[in-house]
Amino acid sequence: MQAASASLHQASAKVGVAIANQWPQITLSADIGSAAINGAKFFTDSTNFWSFGAGVTQPIFEGGKLEHQRAAAEAAFDASAAQYQSTVLNALRNVADTLRALQSDADTLARQLEAENAAAGSLTLARQRYDVGAISYLQLLDAERTEAQTHISLIQAQAARFADTAALLQALGGGWWNRPDMTPKGA
Repeated sequence: MQAASASLHQASAKVGVAIANQWPQITLSADIGSAAINGAKFFTDSTNFWSFGAGVTQPIFEGGKLEHQRAAAEAAFDASAAQYQSTVLNALRNVADTLRALQSDADTLARQLEAENAAAGSLTLARQRYDVGAISYLQLLDAERTEAQTHISLIQAQAARFADTAALLQALGGGWWNRPDMTPKGA
């Protein structure tokens, strides 16, 4: 986004230059000095001199060149403005998409946590039933497998949430706080 902003500023400056080129150019100058032959007369009033000058130049006939340069600069500015607007909209869309993904991740994480709690409760019941001989060892293993799968799904949901959090930081221009020009003095 910074590159698009810099491009927009550059195009704006070129429009200003093109417009300024259509107006008269005024030059002012001044000289002051001393014309002493030897050091003793260096600071006397009779050896000091000064002059002022001014000049004006104006484009008389450029065959429409200056007008076309201005129009080209304005067209380049319009293109840069459109590019900047597109860049800003894309950045905002990325942030919005990432925020939506984070909300979805939060919902998924909550459901996976509920599923894991239910599977853990089911495993506790299965162990109690196995201890009293109400179910077979295969049924206990199936309850353990189900609880392990729900735990893995919970971890995957947490990983997706972390990945989307990192994507949000990136969409917001992540790392800006580590830029050398943003580091506090003496840190």
